[in-house]
Amino acid sequence: MRLASTVDARLHVLLADGSVDVTDALGLTPGPGGPLLAFLDRGGSLAELRALDLDALPTQPFDERRLAAPIARPGKVVGAPVNYLDHKAEMGEQRTIADYGVFLKASSSVIGPGDHIRLPYLDVRTDHEGELGVVIGRTASRVPAERALEHVFGYAPVLDITVRSGEDRSTRKSFDTFTPLGPWVTTADEVGDPGALELRCWVDGELRQSASTADLIYDVAELIAYTSHVMTLHPGDVIATGTPAGVGPIAAGQRVGVEIEGLGRLDVCVTDEGAIAYADRPGPR
Repeated sequence: MRLASTVDARLHVLLADGSVDVTDALGLTPGPGGPLLAFLDRGGSLAELRALDLDALPTQPFDERRLAAPIARPGKVVGAPVNYLDHKAEMGEQRTIADYGVFLKASSSVIGPGDHIRLPYLDVRTDHEGELGVVIGRTASRVPAERALEHVFGYAPVLDITVRSGEDRSTRKSFDTFTPLGPWVTTADEVGDPGALELRCWVDGELRQSASTADLIYDVAELIAYTSHVMTLHPGDVIATGTPAGVGPIAAGQRVGVEIEGLGRLDVCVTDEGAIAYADRPGPR
């Protein structure tokens, strides 16, 4: 099942010939996180979705221009640094996620399809990082890897945008607009093995990244097990699983797209509106 949130805070099940608005049928009252987070927050499950009689609800044309981030304000966005060996080599890193652990991104950095990444600085490089996003469906605390996938609701493409400056990862990756997510969430039962998906990322039509999630150092189950040992994961939390080689700079006017096999393609634009010189950022020098 593919679940999309729209700009008017409605939850849609996407079908081959359109979409079905299930917001009212599920009795949802969306908050700032959007309708899918409202569904997960109140204990919604795939079984509840399957029990809906979609044939009894009107099907409408699906307009991708009305898509919003499937979860607009997750409780947490967890990042996985250096989780592909080819990216480790590309970055000249001596360490991997096994040494670094995970980091947090601000939930306010999430945007949806067709939105704009806003570059914060005119004179510091900002990079794209295409990744597999994992949406948690059940509370997870200290879960073993062999049970970890039971806590996944679904998956979506995500971009982890990064300023190449000297601050901590959570600072460099938490600017507003730095976590494009979407175009929708595909439920885990439709995905099968999350460790066998092809990922590709383009900038203005140039293929920059092409890899398989089979090459993750910590696969999805291990990543959930590790993260849940550190912090409790709640329904609607998002884990960005790390990026493969091919990371590169983005510039104003460009278009960035990330596509994952079976999960759809997320496209966003880049702007430098409001960007400043790095030396002019707030704070004493």
